[in-house]
Amino acid sequence: MEKHVLGLELPTDPRWVDIAEKNIGDILTDHAYCEQKAASSCISLIIQFYDQPKLVELLTPVVAEEWDHFARVMAELKKRNLSLGPLRKDEYVEALGKLLKKGGNRQQQLVEKLLMNAMIEARSCERFRLLWKEIADKQLSEFYYELMVSEAGHYKNFLSLAKEYQDPQEVHRRWHELLEQEAEIMKNMEIRGDRMH
Repeated sequence: MEKHVLGLELPTDPRWVDIAEKNIGDILTDHAYCEQKAASSCISLIIQFYDQPKLVELLTPVVAEEWDHFARVMAELKKRNLSLGPLRKDEYVEALGKLLKKGGNRQQQLVEKLLMNAMIEARSCERFRLLWKEIADKQLSEFYYELMVSEAGHYKNFLSLAKEYQDPQEVHRRWHELLEQEAEIMKNMEIRGDRMH
């Protein structure tokens, strides 16, 4: 099976983007909450690992970018006379969380968290690429192109940070292990057009 450009083992089912386009209000609501959670996740890492200057330096602008994305998604909702709907359970992120190794020292815990964030960014980027290429709404397509480029940068940031705190070969090995497990999660998940993941 051909691997995605970001290394994902299993590409998104092409039916997802068709369903998503028909439920764009739900997708935008879910996307808004994803951006909120991405900003919160970076803030949490900065608070927990305040004594790691490189992490603080690299993730501080990411917080601002993710919050800016949230504001821009809200603007897209407003343009369509839609309002933010309720927060939905993120089954994908919950399933990924169960893959993280418990225990270990503080640095090992940090690496696990960084790799989980990298995975979420990689899958988001892949889905933004589908929205960019496939949806008919030209303005929204351009918006998702911009976000795809941004998320690809965040994905690289998380992976490079992980290699600061653990042997790069070990990070590589663990990353590929997680990629295989993420593919299993995707294979077993229902295709839902009201969720970004």
